[in-house]
Amino acid sequence: MKEFVSYSEEDTYCIAKEICSSVGGGSVVAFSGGMGMGKTAFVRGALKAYGNDSFVSSPTFSLVHDYGGTPHIYHFDMYRVTSFDDLYSTGFFDYLDNDSILFIEWSENITDALPENTVYISLEKGDSEDIRIIKVRGGGF
Repeated sequence: MKEFVSYSEEDTYCIAKEICSSVGGGSVVAFSGGMGMGKTAFVRGALKAYGNDSFVSSPTFSLVHDYGGTPHIYHFDMYRVTSFDDLYSTGFFDYLDNDSILFIEWSENITDALPENTVYISLEKGDSEDIRIIKVRGGGF
């Protein structure tokens, strides 16, 4: 496991870039952390790392955003997913069968459905409101 400290959203972007340098097509990146911890900000930084300047927002109501690019990037929000039937209805399993990268917020709701090689990233509040502790495990971390 590797731990990073972010003091700002810009720091989170830089950390995302460092982490994503070893995350390629066919990967699943699973986020955990409360509301406002920086999960969506991390995804913004990740897209920048891949040269993708799509507008990034949380897919809370749509469940998945398709950002295209190379590698192709999908961004899921599993906040409202509470059962296997809910997960199945999102089409999630179809996305696992290609060479894209899946970024999944609220992954703790679907832990049992995540592949073995998933990269797990937790974001927690640090000593002040702006500080985030970012812990990464899997994917060589």
